[in-house]
Parts: sequence; C-alpha cells; structure tokens
Amino acid sequence: AAANAFLDALAEVRQSEGLAGLSLGWGPWAEGGMLGRLDAADLQRMARDGVMPLSAPEGLSLFDAAPGAGVGVLVPIKLDRAALRRLASTADVPPLLRDLVQLHRTRAAGSGVARGAALADRVAGLSSADRERLVDGLVKAQVATVLGYASSRDIEATQAFKELGFDSLTAVELRNRLAAATGLHLPATLVFDYPTPADLAGYVLSQALGDETGSTHDTAVDVVAADDPIAIVGMSCRYPGAVSDPDGLWRLVADGGDGIDSFPTDRGWDISKLFDADPDRTGTTYTQRGGFLYGAAEFDPEFFGISPREALAMDPQQRLLLEASWEAVERAGIDPASLRGSRTGVFAGVMYHDYASRLKGVPDDTEGYLGIGNSGSVASGRVSYTLGLEG
Repeated sequence: AAANAFLDALAEVRQSEGLAGLSLGWGPWAEGGMLGRLDAADLQRMARDGVMPLSAPEGLSLFDAAPGAGVGVLVPIKLDRAALRRLASTADVPPLLRDLVQLHRTRAAGSGVARGAALADRVAGLSSADRERLVDGLVKAQVATVLGYASSRDIEATQAFKELGFDSLTAVELRNRLAAATGLHLPATLVFDYPTPADLAGYVLSQALGDETGSTHDTAVDVVAADDPIAIVGMSCRYPGAVSDPDGLWRLVADGGDGIDSFPTDRGWDISKLFDADPDRTGTTYTQRGGFLYGAAEFDPEFFGISPREALAMDPQQRLLLEASWEAVERAGIDPASLRGSRTGVFAGVMYHDYASRLKGVPDDTEGYLGIGNSGSVASGRVSYTLGLEG
C-alpha cells in the first residue's frame, strides 16, 4: 500500500511538472492479474459489491485510453451501477465509489444506532432459545453470502472460519455485512476473536443485549476453597516409558519402571543406519535405546482445527501442549468447550525450540507455517485460541 501510494504521488508530481507520469490502479482482471485466477465464489463476492472483472480486450482498451485523460492517477475498473445502488440501500459504499451512486435519505436515517436498537428490540421479547436461533440464523446467512454458499444450511456452526475458507478480506466483508445488518459497531478482528459461527453469534447477541463482556453465559467452576491461593484441579502429561497420563506416571514410579526403551519406528528415521558401535563416527549413535515419547506422531490436527500441513511444520511441543491442555481440563471434570469466552488464562513454559533448525529440507507448502509453528511465544496462544479463552 505504501509503495502504491508513493507511485501515485510520483505520477501526480511528474504530471504537474509537465513530465510523463501515469499510475493505474487496476480493478480485477478476469484472466489473472494480482488476484490470480478467480473462482466462482470470488466473482460472486465482487459482483455483490458492484465490481466486475475486466476481460483482456477491455483492459487493453482502457490502457490505451488512459494517457489521453491528462491526469496522473486513474482507476481502470468495471462497475455494475445497479449493484452499487443495491449495496447503497443496505450497507456503506466504499468512499471511492460514493459519488457514483445516489444515497437515499431513508437509508441514512435508518443507519447506525437505529438499526442496532431494532435488533435489540427483535430479541428483547423472545425466549433465550429463540434469541439464539434468530442470531445464529442471521450470522450463518451472512457467512453463506460472503463465501458464496447456496444456503446457510451448508454452514456448520462449530466449524472454524479458517476451515470454512475465510481470509483477511472475506473476514472484513463479513464484519461489514453484519454491522450493516445489526447496526452494531463490530471490530475488524471479529472472525479471529470469535473463530466459529456459533462463537460469533454469541458475541453479536451479547452486544445487541448490551453485554459488554461479549458472552451470553457465564462459566464458573467452584472447586477452590476460599483460603487456597492455588489449587490443582486437573493434570495431564507425556513421559518416556509409554506414559500418556498421570495414572501411567504413577504406575511407572510405583513399580520402579524404566522410561528408557528402543527407538520409535514412526519418525521416518532409518534405524538400520542410525546405529554404529563406533562412538567417534559422526551422524550416528552408538546406543540403540533412549527416552522417547511414543505416539508423538499420532496428533489429530483436524480435532484442533489445524491443517495437516500446518501440523507438520509445528514444533512437536506445540502439538503435545494442545493435547495435554485439552486432557487436563477434561480430567478436572470440565467440558473444554464450556470455557470458551471465559476469563481463563494460559501460562506455558517452553524450551529447546530447535525443531525447525534440524529440518534437512522444507516440505512443499509448509514454508508459511514454519515461523509461527516454531516460535515459543506462540505456544500459550495456540491453546487460548483453540479453546476460546479470554483470560
């Protein structure tokens, strides 16, 4: 954006000094361009906003016509005026396009707080179940429209927006459409703060009812005595010796067991070449036993809303922490999903995050995940995001 702004300014300055200079802020091209190949959902989304893709002949014709305009900056774009008028009746038209459509006074009078109050009025006389049903339907309908789904019935309320296909642009579009439909002031980070349609519906309903906490229900677990500064209510663990829970750890200790065992076979290691009795030979080990976490490769990324490629690039500590955190909450007798939106905090100590430095090569399509997947500062945030914790 900064580079484009500089280029626009340079073209304006050169024009003012009688020099050659022209900057074209192109709209989307049908056959490629910076947006790449556009699929049906992309075309449908842009068409709702009155923007149509340029064909190659149309683009070349505009390119030829641009130098004769006598100005330094132009926006060659194909617009659907009828769609812009429809947009103006239900939502805000982008500032760049506002002079191209006539905004009706009735729309201005019905915007902002008035529409927010109308939503509050609609839910005020309803039962709790009917309120949730109404707002759930509203959110899912807007999600379906943004993503180009044929029906809101195709939207799974508990599926993460990331899995549904949202990116930063569609996230902002959803925010804008919900703000227009409800009259509420909604943050641009809406989809990231409330990562499923169900979470988002709960937040929208709470805002319509004037609940600043953003939650329509309170989750409380009363298990701590008043004079206890700290109470451990749930535990989980992974240790060598096939220890996968606290009970297993106790058995290992009570029975005098040994956590040292043979090399695991699910790491992609060539065990036949890994051992060499000569301790001075590089690239090999002169022992055939060690302390290993068996089953570390059995992580279920889909359960935590993570793609297989992202899971592959993640430090195993982050994967284990997700599993262990979920289990610790369950062992406390708490449904992990019930903590979403609660003031629950996550504190994690992480060490030796050298996983990425030991990779001999970067697998295809994982480059974008390596940085965040191997940062120690991300570990606690992964748990908070997955469980929806806000403490």
